[in-house]
Amino acid sequence: MMATIVELVVRLGLVLLFLPFSALDKILGFKHAVAQARQMFTAGAVAAAMILIGLFVEIFCSLGVVTGIADRASAFIIAGYCAATAVLFKPFWAQGDFWSNADGKGRSLFWDFLKNLSLGAGFLLIVVGTNGTGLAPFLAHPFASSQPYGVQP
Repeated sequence: MMATIVELVVRLGLVLLFLPFSALDKILGFKHAVAQARQMFTAGAVAAAMILIGLFVEIFCSLGVVTGIADRASAFIIAGYCAATAVLFKPFWAQGDFWSNADGKGRSLFWDFLKNLSLGAGFLLIVVGTNGTGLAPFLAHPFASSQPYGVQP
């Protein structure tokens, strides 16, 4: 029973950034989110579509991770989402002040970049597991549950 509670708390901790906070921020501030996305995708329709895709990932994949329904696939998608948002929206290398200013935007973005990648790595632990089975179960049945709460089909 205690292991199940710990598993649930860990999974809730992993998705907490996305659901409810980031998803709710996108919903309540949709125009602002699209304006931010337009920094990367200049066409308004493309920017809006990217925000909607992000919203889908943040809601449905987070629910998959927490409930254990297709949790490996959901975690894999969120890990990719974390990497993509790091590269697209945290370009510390493009600021030009990384080495010259300890308080500059480059350093600030660098830490955010690493946080995104680290969070993605945490989700990859759900994909590969910690029991030594590696990618084999995911590759064999990508939409199967990892049975996080000990419930067998």
